[in-house]
Order: sequence, then C-alpha cells, then structure tokens
Amino acid sequence: MKAEYADSIQSDPGLQERSSLKATAPAPLRMTERPARNRVQRLADLAQILLREAEALASDKTFTEESNKLRTMNIAEGIDFYDEVTQFEINLIKLALERAGRNQAAAARLLHIKPTTLNFKIKLYGIEY
Repeated sequence: MKAEYADSIQSDPGLQERSSLKATAPAPLRMTERPARNRVQRLADLAQILLREAEALASDKTFTEESNKLRTMNIAEGIDFYDEVTQFEINLIKLALERAGRNQAAAARLLHIKPTTLNFKIKLYGIEY
C-alpha cells in the first residue's frame, strides 16, 4: 500500500505539491490598516499621560506654594507642635481632596487612611471642599 502511495505521488506532481503545502507554516497576516490606528491610539495615550503629568505638576506647585506660605517659626518664642501638625493635616487633606476630584474615598486611598478617618478629620477641622 505504501508503495502504491509513493508511486501515485511520483506520477501525479499536483498531489506532490499539495502534500508539501500541508507542511509549510502559515503566511503572516498583513496589517495595512492597523498601524494607522495604533499610531492614533498611541498619540491619544501620550496626550492623556501628558495631561496627567501637567495636573500632577500643578498640584505639586500648589503644595509648594502652600508650604512656602507657612508662617516662619520663631524658635525663641516657642512652637506649638499640635497647631503645626493640625495645619499640616488640613493642607494635606485639602490637597488630597483636590487631587481626587473632591471624592473622599479616593482621597483616603491617596492618604493611605480609612475613609471614615478622613471624614472624621474633615468634620473635626471644618474643612470645606
């Protein structure tokens, strides 16, 4: 039977070509329209990243300006530690709320505290946002 098959392959060149096609790897797909879409998507992604970076820089600048506005400490007169910590907490909470789009849960995640703790401090300090 094998001999007959071998004879039939030798006598029929079309069959020989068809059997050799089965063993070859598939041809790679041509993507003519995809690169254009990929470029547009990459540009959109880059624009979004730049926007987030600009927002982060603006927030950092705001934080720096607020830090610079802190009153100068006169060591000779003494420093009220608890007032300074409270003022720092208030500014930090305001910054986190601003960065989180006024969403308390998201601001709590940024500060790595529980939302209930953030809510308590907002009420305690009378922070309006």
